Amino acid sequence: MTLRLYDTATRSEREFSPVEPGKASLYLCGATVQAPPHIGHIRSGVSFDILVRWLKASGYQTTFCRNVTDIDDKILKVAADEGSQWWAVAQRNERAFSRAYDVLGCLPPDVEPRATGHIPEMITLMRRLIASGHAYVSGGDVYFDVASWPAYGALSGQRLDHMRPAEDTDTAEAKRDPRDFALWKGAKPGEPAWETPWGPGRPGWHLECSAMSTKYLGSTFDIHGGGLDLVFPHHENELAQSRSVGDGFAQYWVHNGLVGLAGEKMSKSLGNSLLVDAVVTEVRPVELRYYLVQAQIRSPIEYSPAALDEAVASYRRIEGFVTRATERLGDTPTDRDAMPPAFAAALDNNLAVPQALAVVHETIRDGNNALASGDTAALGTALTQVRAMLGLLGLDPLSEKWRAASADDDLLGVVRALVTVALDQRQAARDRKDYDAADSIRDRLYAAGVLIEDTPDGPRWTIKR
Repeated sequence: MTLRLYDTATRSEREFSPVEPGKASLYLCGATVQAPPHIGHIRSGVSFDILVRWLKASGYQTTFCRNVTDIDDKILKVAADEGSQWWAVAQRNERAFSRAYDVLGCLPPDVEPRATGHIPEMITLMRRLIASGHAYVSGGDVYFDVASWPAYGALSGQRLDHMRPAEDTDTAEAKRDPRDFALWKGAKPGEPAWETPWGPGRPGWHLECSAMSTKYLGSTFDIHGGGLDLVFPHHENELAQSRSVGDGFAQYWVHNGLVGLAGEKMSKSLGNSLLVDAVVTEVRPVELRYYLVQAQIRSPIEYSPAALDEAVASYRRIEGFVTRATERLGDTPTDRDAMPPAFAAALDNNLAVPQALAVVHETIRDGNNALASGDTAALGTALTQVRAMLGLLGLDPLSEKWRAASADDDLLGVVRALVTVALDQRQAARDRKDYDAADSIRDRLYAAGVLIEDTPDGPRWTIKR
């Protein structure tokens, strides 16, 4: 099969045909760094990490650009409320986002540009827009004239006469039309400003991404990604300002669903954010990654502790098979080409990760049957296939990332030694037929959070959730 992606612009699945054969260029709207990330923010990074991994595995030479918006109204408000410098707020939260991407196993982008580092490119784009009659200067601001672009609204499926005013300035008095959006905001006292031919000021949000994406990926590139909440106005505005000056811009628009909480979009303003730094103290990072990738990319995720627990249990079943099979077979080399055709077909079908994971679980069932029957050859095949699939999804428990990141390896070694002592005592009790004592040891271990499973190869223990 050939990769097919749901394209928001055409509202259909389209076969992926890159601008340049054999290469794939992808721009992802990254963080606006006014606060540290919650799991709703980071879903986008994890979802598009799967896309980048699959493009690479499919043989594409991939260029991945993920931006950082480090100047914004919200950043300035946080800085004012804290009495901090705006750049200090931005840097602090940019580091928090980088930490979250890394802790969840996201591959680093090829380039991660900051908005403040690309003012010259923004000035160039504004010159082109003004010269072509699609933008105008008013009161120190620069605005995009939405009426000048008849296709405005096509990406989000809206008509201009049904749109509300753009809420990106304190007042619409300087605009020709209240729906016009700001490309550049004139300087205000106490705010950072950069010089332009139209006066000092700072960039509007939408201008940044058009300037940065085309600088690194070219005037026409393959995929533009982001959350569904960005379709309007952000991506609509990017598309308008780029296409109106003749840039081909993104050929595919791919959007991920949002993470909700109690029926509402997860957001900082609701005060219901689940910060990544906090969640990974409750579950392991790889378990949180599994939770975030298991849904179809465009589907919403409704967060609940029970749903997270279910995902953790599901991943631990996967991990348990890999551990048991490896103990039986020893370390086996990974083989990326061992992915079953059904798994590849699922990912080619608009990154259908739920169907891909179904193939993983089906293969594990076969592997468990082989483990029980002692069929070493079938077990080896299942293990190789499972690890190939998990490797593609960034979930292989034996990968360097997760093996090295196992929770408190030193402490785990101590726990392992103590549990071994207790199991030796339990076995001694069983040998002398003191089954009450043996059961008591097992029950005390269980109460402490250690689950004992008796197998033909001897007792096995795991930390229960």
